Amino acid sequence: MTRVAIRPELLRWARERAGYSGDTLIGRFPKLPDWESGEAHPTLRQLEDYAKATHTPVGFLFLQAPPVEEMPIPDFRTVGNAHIGHPSPDLLDTLYLCQQRQAWYRDFVLAAGEERLALVGSVRTTDPIVATATRIRNALGFDLAERQRLPTWTDALRRFIEQADRLGVLVMVSGVVGSNNRRRLDPGEFRGFALADEFAPLVFINGADTKAAQMFTLAHELAHVFLGQSAVSDAQALAVPDHAVERWCNQVAAELLVPLEALRAAFDAQAPLRDETDRLARRFKVSTLVILRRIHDAGGLGRDAYWRAYEEEVARIRALPKGSGGDFYLTLGARASKTFARALVISTLEGRTPFTEAFRLLGFKKMATFREVGHSLGVGF
Repeated sequence: MTRVAIRPELLRWARERAGYSGDTLIGRFPKLPDWESGEAHPTLRQLEDYAKATHTPVGFLFLQAPPVEEMPIPDFRTVGNAHIGHPSPDLLDTLYLCQQRQAWYRDFVLAAGEERLALVGSVRTTDPIVATATRIRNALGFDLAERQRLPTWTDALRRFIEQADRLGVLVMVSGVVGSNNRRRLDPGEFRGFALADEFAPLVFINGADTKAAQMFTLAHELAHVFLGQSAVSDAQALAVPDHAVERWCNQVAAELLVPLEALRAAFDAQAPLRDETDRLARRFKVSTLVILRRIHDAGGLGRDAYWRAYEEEVARIRALPKGSGGDFYLTLGARASKTFARALVISTLEGRTPFTEAFRLLGFKKMATFREVGHSLGVGF
């Protein structure tokens, strides 16, 4: 049986890149310690299986040294005040897939003779926060009274996505890599990213986060789109990032979702903070963490009291049960953007895009699934 003389450091790099310890993979690859020490070598089939298990392009394992993988867009993610180092394969693969979808859609709209979107790059970080948030809210048709009447955060998020979609921004929401439910995305690594483009701006939201938290992430990434700047971030209402762009986007997002004057008018300082936080979160359809931050911004909580309340709320949220999945075809529309998916189905049915390309970009392999997706998007055949 032919063995492949792969450099041990490349095998270790692939494992560590995927976030695995040696013990994690030992059951599947009993000879892994010997491979990593150079005392033995895998067969080609074993190497292919190892590449798949570690989410590594198999060609990387034939290099002379581990490659240096860099984020293709500005990376503003932090934990505390420290910059996050290497992106995981899950983040990179998600980003690459979204870039491929964006490139396809850009070609689609250009072929259709669509004009550039004036909103992309229409604001600057020197613009006033309140005026900028108002401008974005008006462009979206983001009515506070309408949002307050929606029964749940899910309804409010769906409406928010529809408004961004109608404005020309592709919004993709998923908690997994592509359609692989075994590769769940970690909100602790990133909450979203924006890919700015004058013809096909795209926002990705980590769907593994709570619905209420996704509202803030979408608002934050939309601020990036209006700036005309691509970025990946861990958008959080509580954070005061060191980077000026992230700090500005956080401020715009908070004002977009919970205008300070509206918060001041609605806030009852005499009510118990726990009850008032829940009430205002339901009213504005944002997370309780965003509400706590806005109460602090409005002067209703001092710095020390704010941080104590924040830490208690984080602990409470982490203890809540996780939600379940939904209908596959409805989920696919959210994962890939209904606008993108519908355009791709139409282009494929018209013979302009190969079915294999459509399947790859949408993340499935069966014609029956393609038909069901088309019907769910109102494009039957």
